[in-house]
Amino acid sequence: MKILWRSKLQKMIVAGVMAALLAVLTQISIPLPTGIPVTLQTFVVALCGYLLGPGLGTLSVGVYLALGAMGLPVFAGFAGGLASFAGMTGGYLWSFLPMACLCGLGARRGGKAWALVLGALGLAVCHLCGAFQFAAVMSLSPWQAFLTASAPYLIKDALSLVLAYGAAEAMLYALKRARLVSLG
Repeated sequence: MKILWRSKLQKMIVAGVMAALLAVLTQISIPLPTGIPVTLQTFVVALCGYLLGPGLGTLSVGVYLALGAMGLPVFAGFAGGLASFAGMTGGYLWSFLPMACLCGLGARRGGKAWALVLGALGLAVCHLCGAFQFAAVMSLSPWQAFLTASAPYLIKDALSLVLAYGAAEAMLYALKRARLVSLG
């Protein structure tokens, strides 16, 4: 389903609001002994894709990452700066871009099944990239890194995908009823 926004300004505002939402909800974090906290990042990244589509959703995640790269404390634990991308959780950060894009492609392809399948593929990319960078930085085998840095989060992240899809559908319905967007 294609979203027809009323104006370019509206698109820019929505992308900015989603980037801000990602920055805020990332700070709701539960630290774990692995050094990788439980956050709502995957939920909001998926929501960006499902709600805004592959282009605008990926752009909003890109804005969030750019803000963090410039040193603003938008990453988990109020971290920021280029060093965050080279650290043990950096693989997760930069893999949010393909995740948002794949969620968006799934949502625009039509149907819940496609959205969740491509969202799961995006989540797999996120976990693979994150685990491989975690392995490299922490001098672990890829399997040890997966067990430490990805496995404990898989159920929460899979649930996040489903909830993000439902939230995006509800938000799109509300936007359509308010006549802020047209769905085609």
